[in-house]
Amino acid sequence: MHIEPGIVNGAKIALSYATAAGAAWYSLKLTLQSLKSAGMASFASRCVLAMAATFTFFQVLPHFPVGVSEVHFILGSTLFLLFGAAPAAFGLAAGLLLQGLLFAPADLPQYFINTTTLLVPLFAVSALAKRVIAPDTAYADLSYTQALKLSTTYQAGVVAWVAFWAIYGQGFGAETLASVTSFGLAYMLVIIIEPLVDLAVLAGAKAMRSLEKTGFVQARVYSA
Repeated sequence: MHIEPGIVNGAKIALSYATAAGAAWYSLKLTLQSLKSAGMASFASRCVLAMAATFTFFQVLPHFPVGVSEVHFILGSTLFLLFGAAPAAFGLAAGLLLQGLLFAPADLPQYFINTTTLLVPLFAVSALAKRVIAPDTAYADLSYTQALKLSTTYQAGVVAWVAFWAIYGQGFGAETLASVTSFGLAYMLVIIIEPLVDLAVLAGAKAMRSLEKTGFVQARVYSA
């Protein structure tokens, strides 16, 4: 989902500073809530694991350019379910920055664009989870339908933000719209795969009950 260099240029890129600042403010709010409920040690551990996972998703898993951006297996809903909203947000932002610094410096000018594109859909997933998952349901017991709803929300959010940035930067030209459409269609592959990954990862976590006491995953994985 890295917006290609040159899609948003000049003064227009300043909008991304504002959107990323809003995402950072909301992340801070979630962080304070997480620290209150789980403590610093667990929060820090989950942040580091989420960052390592994000870096792996971007740099190691298959990714390919399509239209105005790149298709990645970001697995945002997986990060949310395992680590919680605040650590997932930190992991996505930090992992993206690390990948840019080490392997893709050309993407750094678009960092706040890409951060917004990653984090706002994550917040939507966090809000949706409260509506589609009963308060007494552990995440390890999710159904495929519930995982699909979360994954679809995240990936649709990514596609929507990529479309917004592309049209904001380049206008409603036929070429831009065609590129956005091809990118959105390519992301259907991720929507098909991610719920299966979510359930597989949660099943693995459920089988490893020893993780429950480590703080490496959020408590909601095992208990409501």
